[in-house]
Amino acid sequence: MACMQETANPLEVDLETFAKAHAGGATVLDVRNPDEYETAHVPGAVLIPLGELAERPDEIPEADPLYVICAAGGRSLAATKALVDAGYNALSVAGGTNGWIERGGDTVTGTSPD
Repeated sequence: MACMQETANPLEVDLETFAKAHAGGATVLDVRNPDEYETAHVPGAVLIPLGELAERPDEIPEADPLYVICAAGGRSLAATKALVDAGYNALSVAGGTNGWIERGGDTVTGTSPD
């Protein structure tokens, strides 16, 4: 019988873990589209859409770990895999911004991270 930890993706963290990290000043990279980001994003999250990540390596925040978020977790997991392959210590936020909002997390609107 396999335990849950063996089946969990080591590249992902749950929203509770992310919330604690965010409260402690974690660095967040949002890989959604600009319109999604402007509507609502996690405070402090830097926007680099998934499709632009490879073209904008100089803008990827330096952090250990770097938390990557999208709407629900699919794009952030793809971005996290690419970032880890490139040598970053990155973690995808399972549940994404939608989950963050559902659990009552703070958000900001507009084009600025804060």
